[in-house]
Amino acid sequence: MGKKVLVTGGAGFIGTNLINRLVKENVEVFSLDDYSTGNKDNESRLAKYIKGDIETIGNISESNFDICYHLAAQSRVQPSFEDPEASFRANVQGTLKVMEWAKEQNVKVIYAGSSSKHHDPSDSPYAMTKFLGEEVCKLYKKSYDVNVEISRFYNVYGPYATLDEKFGNVIGIWISQATKGKPLTIVGDGEQRRDFIHVDDIVDGLIRIANTELKHKDAWEIGTGINYSVNELFEMFNNQFNVTSINIDDQPGNYRKTLRINDDMIKKLGWSPQDRLNDYINGLKL
Repeated sequence: MGKKVLVTGGAGFIGTNLINRLVKENVEVFSLDDYSTGNKDNESRLAKYIKGDIETIGNISESNFDICYHLAAQSRVQPSFEDPEASFRANVQGTLKVMEWAKEQNVKVIYAGSSSKHHDPSDSPYAMTKFLGEEVCKLYKKSYDVNVEISRFYNVYGPYATLDEKFGNVIGIWISQATKGKPLTIVGDGEQRRDFIHVDDIVDGLIRIANTELKHKDAWEIGTGINYSVNELFEMFNNQFNVTSINIDDQPGNYRKTLRINDDMIKKLGWSPQDRLNDYINGLKL
């Protein structure tokens, strides 16, 4: 796992859950976050937080890191259409800066990739920039011998997720809408299927990738291997909260299906994700 760890995007959703787990295991943890979507309220008193843009990673005075979990990104599809330049700067140029820093500092990096890789990257600025971030990692792995492993996230949910109708994912958007007594918006016909994965399984997977000496020729896929339609997800919300829905027009970059591609995490790293979706929604309180 490493005795000294840097988490980029450490005040965000996944970063916060990861840091909370690492500090429990007595790891010395630093976070680099610009707080554009990260939240100061998420900070752990047992970690050290540096406020800064991802492109300033080379200016960090701390050194001798063992591991960097590179989670900082512009991480939503729809906002990426409004500001593609921000997506390119954070997801491509930012990743380039992380790779340069890792090369100089000799740090192992775990890069947070996206399952959008399995669709046409030109479907959205988000998909393209996450794809290019992977390619930057592969370049530095092959040409500069940087110790970098790519993980690919599917549709993550759990504590500290963004409950926002612009920057949230479907579960975060719906919690926000249900809290306000609004109908839940179903994009398109609702038959698109998503591999929803709890953030605890993401965190466990990331730590396993950090701990292994195995090198993946492509990427470690972190999804449950089960998917639900958005309409099925609505039924879970309806059973818990007795809500209504409204269908809205389909959106660009809205894939018909996401589902984990391979079982390498399970077979090679002993990872065992759980389908917690219905239990999670049943435990929600507005």
